[in-house]
Amino acid sequence: MKNEAETVAFHLHLLSKIIDKEAHPFIKLIIEQGVTEDEYNHLIRLLDLLEDQLKKQKEAGLLDFSSLLIHFAGMLTEKLAPHQTIYALKKEGYYPSLMNEFLKIMENLGD
Repeated sequence: MKNEAETVAFHLHLLSKIIDKEAHPFIKLIIEQGVTEDEYNHLIRLLDLLEDQLKKQKEAGLLDFSSLLIHFAGMLTEKLAPHQTIYALKKEGYYPSLMNEFLKIMENLGD
């Protein structure tokens, strides 16, 4: 069983090298950082929740969504850096409205 697991790990390592980082930075990040299926599923549920909250807050007329970014960063697995994950998600087209708001907030914080 150990040899089979080592072989699978080796094959995944090789596959991660052929993934086009420009086209699939989020998937490459998930593989390289060793994110588990449970952690990945948690992240997707978190993003679904935050996207829903963003929609509700916009409908209510709110303009500051920094609390959503703080929630995201606080709930993200320690294996992933918030900034890097946001840029990768944006590049791959995941949750575009949410990622655009997060990027706006990050740009304003950089000023």
